[in-house]
Formats: sequence, structure tokens, C-alpha cells
Amino acid sequence: MKYPARRLALVAGLAVATAALAVAHDMFLKPDRFFVAENASLDLALINGTFTKSENSIARNRLIDISVLGPAGRTRIDTAAWKADGDTSFFSTRMGGAGTYVMGVSTRTNLIKLTGKEFNEYLESDGIPDVLAARKRDGELDRAVTERYQKHVKTMVQVGETRSEHYATALGYPAEIIPLENPYSLKAGATFRFRTLVDGQPVGNQYVQYGGRTANGGRIEMRATRSNAEGIGEIRIGGPGTWYVKFINMAPLKGDPEADYNSKWASLTFAVR
Repeated sequence: MKYPARRLALVAGLAVATAALAVAHDMFLKPDRFFVAENASLDLALINGTFTKSENSIARNRLIDISVLGPAGRTRIDTAAWKADGDTSFFSTRMGGAGTYVMGVSTRTNLIKLTGKEFNEYLESDGIPDVLAARKRDGELDRAVTERYQKHVKTMVQVGETRSEHYATALGYPAEIIPLENPYSLKAGATFRFRTLVDGQPVGNQYVQYGGRTANGGRIEMRATRSNAEGIGEIRIGGPGTWYVKFINMAPLKGDPEADYNSKWASLTFAVR
């Protein structure tokens, strides 16, 4: 995929989505390259669909925050140059000095109405087994629902050769994956540890999925794990390539006039040589 040169962006908005556009749509932030020269321009795409294909773009008014975190600190970027072209959203930024950089995009709350069947299929396919099990237990598989959701995505790139500690800094998103070691210090066969956060607090027993693409473009099979009581999860890096880690934290809502469930999505992408 070729990304047009863009500048980073930020704004706000609210909409009600249709099932056809929102069910089974993961969201990932993917740069055109993960290893970048100092002071170089970097183009990124917001992929809304699968890890390899975006199925619809995200309008500028859906954005809450776009941030770049590096050795010079955190920069929140204007939304003026955000582009939603066809099925993909684009932006670009200029990197600074050597270090490990984190870039994040946080989207505004949205609502979606689903039939019982649609919701069950979505829970099964997108990695939310605990809610599906609760619906089976309570005899609610046929119940239609309205879901309130937000998506919060991050990517990490290595600029120059020097690693830095910024990778471990939270951006304060409602759902977030925090690396416990710098992924750009890892080699094939190493273990990558991370913490799952929701509203700034560690989440134990969170169902987490991970996978990616090999250095040759082959598929790294998606697998699943769970965080421990302290919200710490770990995965084995089987080989070089681009990797993702993602989770959806969903909870039922009681007494809410608009929605039956609230979900907070998080994803992180990075590369290993």
C-alpha cells in the first residue's frame, strides 16, 4: 500500500453506525515503514477492517486525539491535514532525533444497533468470548442490543539506532496496551510483555489476540492469550515481521437509556527484525 504524504490531525464527533460498516472491524495504525531515518517524514494509514485491508475510512470529526510521543516529548497534532480517501484514512508526520516513537489515534464514542444473531457472530469473531458466554448462560442469545464503542490505536517505530524509554509511556486513552519492554530490542524467539489498561487501570483476565505478517508478507496466525491478575500479558515473537496485539474490553450497562453494552478497543503495532 502506498500512503500519500499527509500531516497529522485531531478533532471530535459522534455518529450512529450501521452493522454493515462496524461489525468485525478491527482498527490498526500502520506506518509505511517501521524503521525510519532521523528527521525523515513518515506516512501512516489508519486501517479500519483487518490487519491487511481497510474497509472504510474514518472521518475527521470522529477523532478525539492524534499524538506523537518521542524523545522531545508528546505532541498533539492539528486535524487540518487528516485525509479520508476512499476506504483508508491517512496522515503524516516528520520524525525527530533517534529514539523509539509512539503514535496514537483515539476515536470518539459511537453507537451501533445489532440483532441478536449479528451481535453473537461479532462477539465470536472479534474475540469477546466472556460476553458471549454470559449471553448463553442467561438465555439472551436472541436479544438485540445497542453497543456504545470507542477505538484507540497505537503504533511504534524506531528512528535511527538509539532506543529510548518513551515506549512505556501511556497516552491516557480509555483502552491502551503498554509495552513492558522495548519491542525494538527484541529478536525472534523472544517474549514480548505488555500491560492491558482500561481507564488507566490494569485489567486482569483480559482476552487478548495477536498476530501479523512475516518479513516476506506471509500471515502470522492469530492466537489468543489472557492477561494475569496484574493486567500483564505476554506473547512469543516467533520471527521477524510486523506484529499486532489487540483487545476489546466490553461490559454490560445497567439503566443506560442509549446502550446495552459499552466496549473499549485497543491495538498496538510494531516490527521485529
